[in-house]
Amino acid sequence: MRAVFASGTPSFGSCAGLQLAVAAAGGRVRKMPERIEAGVARRITATADGRTHPLLAGRAPSWDAPAIHGDEVEQLPDDATLLASNAVTSIQAAEIRHDGGVFWGVQYHPELAPREIAIALRRQADDLIEAGLAETSDDVERRAAELDALHDSPDRRSLLWALGVDREFAHEASRRLELTNFLDHFTPSRARDAGAD
Repeated sequence: MRAVFASGTPSFGSCAGLQLAVAAAGGRVRKMPERIEAGVARRITATADGRTHPLLAGRAPSWDAPAIHGDEVEQLPDDATLLASNAVTSIQAAEIRHDGGVFWGVQYHPELAPREIAIALRRQADDLIEAGLAETSDDVERRAAELDALHDSPDRRSLLWALGVDREFAHEASRRLELTNFLDHFTPSRARDAGAD
C-alpha cells in the first residue's frame, strides 16, 4: 500500500483494504473492543465532508450496507478525511491523501452480494455467537438463509422487512455505488462514455 501511495495511482479498498491504507499512511487499526459488525452495517451516515464527497455521490443521508468485520480503524492518519460513520464503527468511509497518492475506502462491503455475506456469516457462526450477535448456530443459519433468499429475490418485500433493509441494499447497482463513483471519478474514459449517453 505504501508503494501504491508513492506511485500516485488512485486506489479503492473496502474493509481490510481501508485498514491497510490507514496503517500504511500512519493511522491505527484495532480489534473492535466490544463486538463485530456482521451482516448489515446499519445507519451509516455521511459527515459534512462526506455529503459533498464524490465517493458518496448519490447516497441517501443514511444507508445500510453489507458488512462483516471484527477489526476497525481506531485513528485515521493526519492526511485523511472522515466521510461516514455509524454507531458501531466510527470510521465507515474515508479519503486518505498520502505521499502523493489518494485512496478512497469504506469499512463495509459494497462489492459483496447478499449471498456472499451469507457465506461469511456461516463461516463465522461461532464468532457471532461468542460476540452475542446470535444465540445459536440455528440463529445464524436463519439470517444467512434470509440473505440467500434476498440475493435471489431482491424485490421481495417480506425479506426486505425481515432483514430491515431497503432496495438500495438489495440491488447490485445501488449497493455498489461507491465502486462506480470511484471508477467514474478516476477513469476519464468512463466519465466521457457516461456523458455521451
